Amino acid sequence: MINYENKSISNSVCDLLNAHQIKLTKSKGQNFLVDPNIPAKIVREAGLDKSCGVLEVGPGLGSLTMELSKAAGHVTTVELDKRFVPILKSIFKETENVSIIQGDILKLNIKQLMRDTMSNLPCHVCANLPYNITTPAITAFLVAEVFETITVMIQKEVAKRICAKPASSEYGAFTVYVNYHTTPKIMFDVSPECFLPRPKVTSSVVKMEVHKERLMNKEAEKTFFRVVRAAFGQRRKTLINALNAAFEKTHTKADITKIVEKCGFDMRVRGEVLSIDDFMKLSSYFKF
Repeated sequence: MINYENKSISNSVCDLLNAHQIKLTKSKGQNFLVDPNIPAKIVREAGLDKSCGVLEVGPGLGSLTMELSKAAGHVTTVELDKRFVPILKSIFKETENVSIIQGDILKLNIKQLMRDTMSNLPCHVCANLPYNITTPAITAFLVAEVFETITVMIQKEVAKRICAKPASSEYGAFTVYVNYHTTPKIMFDVSPECFLPRPKVTSSVVKMEVHKERLMNKEAEKTFFRVVRAAFGQRRKTLINALNAAFEKTHTKADITKIVEKCGFDMRVRGEVLSIDDFMKLSSYFKF
């Protein structure tokens, strides 16, 4: 059994872990906030109030949940690790606006969960996401199409990727995906010293304002993201060669060259320099 006693971190977290004989699991990305100032700051930056319903993922011992319960109208928190559910239910047994769900957020029907627990409140996400599910979780939130904002603490490296600009080394397919659906902004960084155990990397809190209207219809979106994935599939290749490698069964290289030319792009351009508008123009010429 690990002894979590450490004078530089919150004694209450150490006491709870030791009392329940809980050993944190690295494979589940369990890094708990022990700086009491950070949860309150996250909630402030999220801009939540009593008119909001909030989904939290990976509450752990509930430090962020507590701040969310004070600010929001209702909090639905989803915890994968069964060991923490009894602790959370004990902590929040008299907190009427908190629903505690044991389950895997990547396997739950998020839209239905929000309908069942939010009483028609506008839905938001606010969470200290486990590092190992960052990309699929954000994707699941966007696919659900029920959230107005998504505020999450994630690895700084991933946050920079989400907010990257075209032609930068961090810019990629996931950047385009998130920016197509939202306007993301890095709110602040959080040092490893604020967690138990301490991660090896700095974290960042990112707020994503979800766009209220679709940029394209669903069929056009499918083509758009197919083209985006192809363009970034082989980063070192020119756009023409990357698209040719991905679509050789449906489009000849001559076809692809003509499309790139119609878009007004340089024949040697790479996908990593194209903006969302550029990708929208490009994808409009493809038929699958």
